[in-house]
Amino acid sequence: RKSMDGTEPTANAPALDHLSAFSRHTNGISAKVEELRQAAIYTEGHFSSKVKVLAAALWSVSVRCEPCLKFYVKQAKEYGASNDEIGEFLGIAPALGACVGEMWALKAFEVAIGETEAVTESCCHDDQTQ
Repeated sequence: RKSMDGTEPTANAPALDHLSAFSRHTNGISAKVEELRQAAIYTEGHFSSKVKVLAAALWSVSVRCEPCLKFYVKQAKEYGASNDEIGEFLGIAPALGACVGEMWALKAFEVAIGETEAVTESCCHDDQTQ
């Protein structure tokens, strides 16, 4: 199938097939996002582009964007990152993931010990199903 703009589909991220059409309907916002990406990641500053690309790979893990993850890991290698450097950077993800889980568990525990008021309704509970 061809996308709305007549191009071949993108295997890793089918939604990207609609990027050109989306951009036309959003006054070119996609180009502005790309400019921002170029400035934020690929412009040398206090941190090298290699470090910024590694950070983008880590962020991709956090937001669970597989096409971005694959892209930024490839970019990291192209910017000279070794497998050890990539592994060390990506090793931050499970540490922070555990942190997030721990924080939410602590919020639940606060309810259990009475430090936070419980609620009587849930956002995912439908009284009509009982």
